[in-house]
Amino acid sequence: MSNQPSDIEREIEEARERLAGTIDQLLYRSHPKTIISREIAQVKAYYVDPETGEPRTDNILKTVGGILGVVALGIVLRKITN
Repeated sequence: MSNQPSDIEREIEEARERLAGTIDQLLYRSHPKTIISREIAQVKAYYVDPETGEPRTDNILKTVGGILGVVALGIVLRKITN
């Protein structure tokens, strides 16, 4: 490493450019629209195979079963309390 002012200025400018790029990436990743689109993609990937586009019936059935279980539990609890 050289202690010449021009070399130091160049190193500082390179560090600024790297930091600016990192900050831009962080801003993009933390933007609400980016977060929402990333979460939607995860949910879609859970129910649809991204490679083939075919629905994943096992995951769909698990979800439907869970929803029906919660609804049935609600009905049972309502009948018990009445």
